[in-house]
Amino acid sequence: MKRKSLTAKKTTHRLILNHLNNQKILKIYNEFKKSLNTNKKFAVAISGGPDSLSLAFLSKCFSLINNIEIKYYLVDHKLRDSSTKEAILVALKLKKFDIDCKILTWKGKKPSTNIQALARKKRYSLLTNACKKDKIEKLLLGHHNDDLLENFLIRLLRGSGLKGLTSFGKESEYRKNDIQLLRPLINLDKEELINLSKKVFNFFINDPSNLNEYFKRVKIRKLMNNLKKEGLDKRKLELTINNLKDSNKSINYYFKRNIDQNAKFFKDKNIFVLNKNFFKQPHEIVFRSLSFLIKNLSNKYYPARGKSIKELILKIKSKSFKKSSLGGCLIEKTSETILISRENYSKR
Repeated sequence: MKRKSLTAKKTTHRLILNHLNNQKILKIYNEFKKSLNTNKKFAVAISGGPDSLSLAFLSKCFSLINNIEIKYYLVDHKLRDSSTKEAILVALKLKKFDIDCKILTWKGKKPSTNIQALARKKRYSLLTNACKKDKIEKLLLGHHNDDLLENFLIRLLRGSGLKGLTSFGKESEYRKNDIQLLRPLINLDKEELINLSKKVFNFFINDPSNLNEYFKRVKIRKLMNNLKKEGLDKRKLELTINNLKDSNKSINYYFKRNIDQNAKFFKDKNIFVLNKNFFKQPHEIVFRSLSFLIKNLSNKYYPARGKSIKELILKIKSKSFKKSSLGGCLIEKTSETILISRENYSKR
């Protein structure tokens, strides 16, 4: 690199880090750093909104301070006429901060229904494929505290159980590509990130779909704003979610113990054998244990539907049960034990 270019880069880096002299920004950075949980190279998902731009800035500071390599990816869904233009604009803005952002494009036919869910699925697929290609194991997402509360309410309206209500947090895994998803902004409010983005970049993209009440998430966002006006205490709602997470951890402990004590895996036959005590545990323990084993054995990304698992448990507990299939697995009763094997394996 030429001396002039190197000097310009050092100047840019110094200007970036100078923002940490602002006490409010430093407080946000310290929260980000505390929640990051990695000292290896990672990737950052960019969208152009204030949350992802804040994430880009905080990650850049972290990389400069700790000398860690970071990749930045932005997905262009091409669902709006202006999306490509906006993606290029965001990449150019970040380039001024010595942030090289790679644009990943969703090619092919676009859906006309269930748009947000399918777009989100495609986004994760493109992002994690890029991570795998670049040999990166951790992907940072810009989800913040408002997203956590929105997600909780959406799942509550869907009738999700305890596991579903508490599954959105600081860490999760995209099993399809074995990529760990990290959300280091999850304890920060959106307003803080908007202010940070304005202060550092003086720029962010307003996605018009965020105002379209056709989408359920937008309806939930509006509901939350109305509830705030009626005195909704966000911190108490967070406390409720944390209490539910503690309960979920307790159930996880007992369902794993149920598997350890009452299920045995025979590797040579690729089969689980469950003794009669497996089904004598409380319903939620049996439900999670059986769901886990079927998903694990079938090696599918998504577990079998909860309703189907519940129906299978009722069948197994009935005296007339002999055989059934679910989620790519064959479930059979032999004397007082239950055998679970992969359907294609059992037919060999």
